Amino acid sequence: AFMVCVLCIGWVKKKTLNSNEKILLLLGCSRISFLCFSWVYSFLHIIYPDYLYVHAIITLLASFAAVFNYSNLWVSACLCFFYCIKIANFRNRFFIYLKAKIDRIVPWLLLGSGILALAIGIVTYDLYSTVQSKDLNFTCLGNFWEASIRMDKHFSASFFLIGFGYAASFMAVIFSAVSLLFSLWRHKCTMQTNSMKDLSMEAHIKAMKSILSFLVMYSINFVCLVLSIIYIMMNDIIVTLFVSLYLYVYPGVHSLILIFSNPKLEKALLKILSCVKCEFLMK
Repeated sequence: AFMVCVLCIGWVKKKTLNSNEKILLLLGCSRISFLCFSWVYSFLHIIYPDYLYVHAIITLLASFAAVFNYSNLWVSACLCFFYCIKIANFRNRFFIYLKAKIDRIVPWLLLGSGILALAIGIVTYDLYSTVQSKDLNFTCLGNFWEASIRMDKHFSASFFLIGFGYAASFMAVIFSAVSLLFSLWRHKCTMQTNSMKDLSMEAHIKAMKSILSFLVMYSINFVCLVLSIIYIMMNDIIVTLFVSLYLYVYPGVHSLILIFSNPKLEKALLKILSCVKCEFLMK
């Protein structure tokens, strides 16, 4: 929410956003929406569990949460790809072309992420609708057996599409992050041989640590997403609980890393913290 507020204030003042800010703004909005729908689901599950038996409520909550979670994953992948193209230095012609056109490509990447997220939302809606109607339409044993086979095939296809989307975004992040780390490492070695300034070396090392931490967190997040699909199908409550806990914590922790790695956002946060500290000391 802090990230979105700072970017929106800057947008109002400057009347424009650069490509990096567009990605961060959409990423922040996706994460806020995902956590809000997850919070509503958790609130209903704890306080008013009977409401979750209403077909429309559970289906809509699950669908919207899936849309924004998927948007979060793909926009994160777009951010990693954007940093790779902007920062990395390769002599490949296609890479040079992408570097020159990246600002025009970013809106199309974000649009594609939104379309994919909506598609997964539709798949999730259809999946939950099928689950809700599974035991309502068949009373004969033979018909129920045939229906169960069709349901299993339907579930497998839906979970395959969801898992494929997770895997595709993960592969995009892996390729972009590893390429960027390789480029930064190669440049760091070149600076060491040429005895260049320590400040530049420290900046490169800090960037590499930030990318590596994101890669580790995103990899764990991907594993948790896959486990959530597996253990939901196996109906294992304990593992699903711990997996869900990490999935809810990851957006906030990664957003903090993004804030402290962005000079504009870090400056705004430190300014707010200093004001809060002064108010506290005055009281």
